[in-house]
Amino acid sequence: MKWKPMIAAAALVSAASAAQATAVPQWCAEGKPVRFAGVTWESAQFFTAIASFIVANGYGCKIESVSGSTAVTEAALVANDLQVWMEQWERTNVIKQGRNDGKIALVGSILTGGTREGWFVPAYLVHGDPKRGIKASAPELKSVADLPRYKHLFKDDEEPTRGRFLNCPSGWDCERINNQKFKAYKLAASYTNFRPGTGGALDATISSAYERGKPILFYYWSPAGLMGKYQFIQLQEPEFSEKCWRTLQNNTTDAVCGSGTPSSKLTIGVATPFIKGAPDIIAFFDKFSVAGDIVNHAITEMRERKVDAAVLARDFLQKNKALWKQWVPADVAEKVDSKL
Repeated sequence: MKWKPMIAAAALVSAASAAQATAVPQWCAEGKPVRFAGVTWESAQFFTAIASFIVANGYGCKIESVSGSTAVTEAALVANDLQVWMEQWERTNVIKQGRNDGKIALVGSILTGGTREGWFVPAYLVHGDPKRGIKASAPELKSVADLPRYKHLFKDDEEPTRGRFLNCPSGWDCERINNQKFKAYKLAASYTNFRPGTGGALDATISSAYERGKPILFYYWSPAGLMGKYQFIQLQEPEFSEKCWRTLQNNTTDAVCGSGTPSSKLTIGVATPFIKGAPDIIAFFDKFSVAGDIVNHAITEMRERKVDAAVLARDFLQKNKALWKQWVPADVAEKVDSKL
């Protein structure tokens, strides 16, 4: 009869193991769906697809997507009409006020190394490209301070005596900042500050110049698809200065001084009630972080293969198991893995 205590002991071990396994979060156990903002740009779509796949398959939650403009979905987050807003840049008053009021929190740091923003030129201008038969036409171009002597290289077709700087479309936040930088770097006498009509036009102009091996000076950022597809060099700017940055943000003043754009920490916006109802998912969000090169490549793939973010998210999860399994408990990782 000695087997009876052994069975009892095994049952206790099994019960203890079950207790240690990750339970369905209270929020989801109560039948509440986890609503993600249906953000429209590719990098955010990629992050959202990864996170929602893990939340659905690893934590057993029902997932929904809420579509709408940035203003609408951010207001919905503050009101807890949706619970998760991936790739938060914390630049709108809605988000800032929501944090101040304790209605939302920004968690994690989802892009390893932070963002990049600034003024770029194709790498072949500085280093050449022997494979394409392109010789370096500006081997000493390193900084925005060098731009006046290279105005002939970036000749504006409409004003041939000037160079052309390709800014953001009118109305974008980056256009406002670049207008002030244009003043700070004293480029009005040598360059045209050109704004394309749309973001698509900005991308098309850059791509066209690159594919033809032509010079182009432009503003851009990362994560972004073009950064994964082409080789660019970011021009040096003055080191970031909080004092000067404030003058660049104020487009009503001409008393400006130059400053590099600070790297932004991309986070996950979450509604406060969800934090209380799903702390284990918040712990996962805190660890969620993807390298910029991976994100840029994924965006490029989305565009060139014409596939949605869900396809690229699966590719990422299949190819980077050692990375994402560090974000979640072992039993959650096993559940996610079984669905790939």
